Amino acid sequence: MPSFGVHISDHAERVVVTVVGELDFDTCPRITQVTDTVIIRDRTLRLDLAGVPFLDASGLGLLQVLNERTGVQGGLLELSGLQSQPRRVLELVGLGAYFRTTADSDPAAAAAAAAADPGIESAARPPSECQATP
Repeated sequence: MPSFGVHISDHAERVVVTVVGELDFDTCPRITQVTDTVIIRDRTLRLDLAGVPFLDASGLGLLQVLNERTGVQGGLLELSGLQSQPRRVLELVGLGAYFRTTADSDPAAAAAAAAADPGIESAARPPSECQATP
């Protein structure tokens, strides 16, 4: 099984969720479990995807749900560090301009997420018991 990890870094103006591994049917529920604990309230939710080499339809659905949920909380979803395959998938389905993107990523957070056991690491708070609904 490929390595997978999620790391949360909570800042005054933004929450950064760093993902390492594939964003697919198997991993989306684990990401949802972490993001369900995040309260945005007029902040930016940055998904650092520099460590995500693959994105499938489940990942696209998750991104759309996160974008909607972030907007309802008065915040903004920002995708950072997109690799070529996830970027290409967004372009192919016409969502390239739908998401705010940036090239910036946090290498320290990516290293922490990659070093985690397959599962979830949360620097800010423990994951909730929420059921995943991508």
